[in-house]
Amino acid sequence: MIIRVLGAGAGGGFPQWNCRCGNCRRFRENKLNARGRTQSSIAVSADGRRWVLFNASPDIRSQLEAFPASHPREGVRDTGIHAIVLIDSQIDHTTGLLMLRESTRPLQVYCSEMVKQDLSTGFPLFRMLEHYCGVEHHAVPLDGGSFTIPGIEGLKFSTHSLKSKAPPYSPHRHDPHDGDNIGVIVENLENGRRLYYAPGLGEIEPHVRAAMEAADCVLVDGTFWREDEMQHAGICDKQAREMGHLPQSGPGGMLEVLNSLPDARKVLIHINNTNPILDEDSPQRQTLTEAGVEVAYDGLEIVL
Repeated sequence: MIIRVLGAGAGGGFPQWNCRCGNCRRFRENKLNARGRTQSSIAVSADGRRWVLFNASPDIRSQLEAFPASHPREGVRDTGIHAIVLIDSQIDHTTGLLMLRESTRPLQVYCSEMVKQDLSTGFPLFRMLEHYCGVEHHAVPLDGGSFTIPGIEGLKFSTHSLKSKAPPYSPHRHDPHDGDNIGVIVENLENGRRLYYAPGLGEIEPHVRAAMEAADCVLVDGTFWREDEMQHAGICDKQAREMGHLPQSGPGGMLEVLNSLPDARKVLIHINNTNPILDEDSPQRQTLTEAGVEVAYDGLEIVL
């Protein structure tokens, strides 16, 4: 199994277009040892030719152009992307569907019923795309059940619901439902190796821990370093967990969780522009390195 990180940043990417936080300002002034990052998305394949796209960020066009395996090979119009799995209905994970409207066949989209509802009502991308390539929706199980994707041989997918909130635009923003956000397990049927992918993770529920412990690679939420990071950066008063993201530091934080997984490859994704781990010379980044935790970047490839 090949995992390609197309984008490793949180919403807005890094640097964010209107942000002058310490990271963004120093990056623009060439005073920060860091890489720029587009908004989070990955692609997974068993053969390097046929790929499943996880989330379609607003940066999807540039991400695919920088990814030769997705380029057309046959005829005038073609793509290596055979299906799309949506983790949630957040704007920074779904807007890229509009950039794929030139597809010559309906987009094969796998997502929960709640995500389908959001993308048919509050943010009606599915209805808009009916006037272009169209969308064929495939429901995903929320209880850990597995499924396969036609044309994607050698991989099995399992999904489960995570505690989260629907996006601010959603008709049920203040009425959480199972399926507002999901975690995904991808298994290589040839060798049994597993990826656990959850870019938005606010709480380590028992089924989440079980999935992480069974995975050979965990690619999980790295949005914030500290609980009060947005307040510390002078942006807003919202706490990390309030926004649905488990911070890396502190008791019960993501680093403590990852330290309990000695045998897995551990990679953080969905890094917010305020997070000090973007600075490769920071003490926070050194803490992760000493713990064997990687920080994803655009173009990273993982083979399982």
